[in-house]
Amino acid sequence: MEEEFAELFTDEVKQALQDALKDMKNLVDVYVFINSLDEHCHYCDVTKRFLEFMSAAAPKKDGKSLLQIHVLDKADQNDLQVFKEFNIERVPTVAFVKGYIRWTGAPLGEEIRALVETAVRLSLNESGLSQETINAIKEKLNGFVKIETVVTPSCPYCPYAALMAHMVAYEACKAGKCNVLSDVVEAYENQDIAEKYQVMSVPSVAINGSVEFIGVPTEENFIASILEKQNQKA
Repeated sequence: MEEEFAELFTDEVKQALQDALKDMKNLVDVYVFINSLDEHCHYCDVTKRFLEFMSAAAPKKDGKSLLQIHVLDKADQNDLQVFKEFNIERVPTVAFVKGYIRWTGAPLGEEIRALVETAVRLSLNESGLSQETINAIKEKLNGFVKIETVVTPSCPYCPYAALMAHMVAYEACKAGKCNVLSDVVEAYENQDIAEKYQVMSVPSVAINGSVEFIGVPTEENFIASILEKQNQKA
């Protein structure tokens, strides 16, 4: 395990993380859900270690990292309530914003870019979405939406789709609704989900159980599809 993922923990990666996270201003909480007793969870340990590595590279305030890691272990009875609160069924899962922004599967490879950018945008309280999109979320998005963005670690375009979906969920929460769940699903670790959507190429973006985009959608098309597909039941 140590040798397999050694390239993630080099001084070069640490420096890159420090540079990418340097603009963080406010504290961000990130929750890492694992199961230390599950021998089939091959990415649980490396996910936990990488998030801790990332936290160490983040800026400090009053001696405390602005990226605070909370590790929840399914093997610990005391942590099961948080699994339930965040509606976490698979490990590893990395979650922000009460679980409305999450990666199901390890956010490694190219997904590190989306992970870092998500942390920075949450810290700055800025989604980066257009004002038109933000207004549409506030005014027209009142039903429940689950966005599943199926990705692989080697896909260079996937982080853009992942980040856009995450920021829609973030703006929904900022609007006081929290009615959008953005789940970025790693295809190799969750082959049943990839097969369910008959994923042949990534990113594949499903909205409320129906694949709407293959490839990175434009923001305008994305929000239009979300508004069309929203439903009234969570």
